[in-house]
Order: sequence, then structure tokens, then C-alpha cells
Amino acid sequence: MKLGIMQPYFFPYLGYYSLIKATDNFILFDTVQFIQKGWIERNRILKPGPGFQYISVPLVKHKKTILIKEIEIRNSEDWRDRIIRQLEHYKKRAPYYKETIDIVEESLGLETTSIVELNANVLKKTCEYLGISLNLDIYSKMDLIIDEVTHPGEWALNISKALNAEEYINPCGGTGIFKSEQFTRENISLKFLSNNLNHYSQRRQSFEAGLSIIDVMMFNDVENINKLIDDFEIRSKEELEQKEI
Repeated sequence: MKLGIMQPYFFPYLGYYSLIKATDNFILFDTVQFIQKGWIERNRILKPGPGFQYISVPLVKHKKTILIKEIEIRNSEDWRDRIIRQLEHYKKRAPYYKETIDIVEESLGLETTSIVELNANVLKKTCEYLGISLNLDIYSKMDLIIDEVTHPGEWALNISKALNAEEYINPCGGTGIFKSEQFTRENISLKFLSNNLNHYSQRRQSFEAGLSIIDVMMFNDVENINKLIDDFEIRSKEELEQKEI
């Protein structure tokens, strides 16, 4: 079994979906500290003019040390309509505006105060639209018993051990926290994935890379989106280090 673990991102970028497609089981890791100005409650879309802007879910005021699983949505605001309004400018240029808005509305339609549950629903609805198989778990709800974690890279190792995973795949940006020899001792293959983030037509002069899946869906049909998602490479830590030399 190939395992992927990520924090629950809000309408994430292409590489997040590449990781889902490359793995058999996918876990939303929500028992660590929430980081301000990350991707849990926001992501980037195009501005009507040059550049990008953020769409975001308002959160209830919280202490700095709060865990992701404890984060609550401030539903006293009409934030769903605000996000839809921020997307209206796509209507003038995006050929798949109607289809994308329908998915966004379905994704945001879940009645919940939990940002984790909302983001899980976002993944379910977008993957369903894209025809991507998604075997999703939320870590805090798994009641999984794992060995004691002594450094950040051991979360993935110990979860993989508990689930009898044969391979663990992580985005290539996080190689530094892992000790390959620990995975080798447990007969778990440690791999890293990178999506090439190829350009697609945004019907403007300059291309903004790495935007939310919403932007990708606006300008591409399902077949082409999957081609963009499938354009990834998986390497071992040693192969990545050799490539950098």
C-alpha cells in the first residue's frame, strides 16, 4: 500500500492532487499546530487584472498554539457568497466557469464549523468531478496507535508502520525532515513527488503558476486537468540529492 499524508488544504494546487493519484490511501494530518498564513483556510486565484488574489474562509479567533483539528469557521459571515463573487470575473474568459462554480458551491455547501471537515469535502467533491479515486481518512478520527515521535519525520514513518504501508510518498519540498535509514530499517520505501506545474492557457499575457485547482478547472476540461495532474515525477531522497549535484 502506498500512503500519502498532508495537512488539509483549501482547494489545493495541482501537486496535491498528484499525490492523491500516486497513493492508495490519503490521510489529512490535523493533530499538529495550525500555522498562520498557510493553506488551511485560503488559496490563490487570478485577479481580474494582472496577478493573483486570495480566497479564504474566515476563522473563529483562536490561540496561537491551536491544533488544526480545533480550528473553527466563523459562520457568522457570509463567506461562501463572498468567494463566489471573487470568482465571477472568470465568467468573461474561462470556458468551464459554469462547471467549476457548480463544484465550488457543492464543496462549500457542507454545513460545518470544522475547517478540516470542510476541506475534506472540498477534496471529495473535486476528486469526484475529476474522476480521481480518493481513499481519505482524517488522522484525528482514526484512533491509530503509533510509536512515540521524536522528530517531525517520524510522524509519517510511524503512521506508515501502523498501517503496514509498503511505500510512503511525500512532496519533494519536505525532504529535509526525513531520515531515509529509518524507513529502510522498517522495509518502507520513502519517495518524493514533484509536479512539473506545466502552463495552461489562462487567456491572459502572463501565466500565474501554482494557483488553486479552481483556476485549473476554470480553463481546462477534465481530461486535460488529469494530464496536468499526471505530469509528475517520483524519486528517492538519494536520487533527488544526486540530481542537485
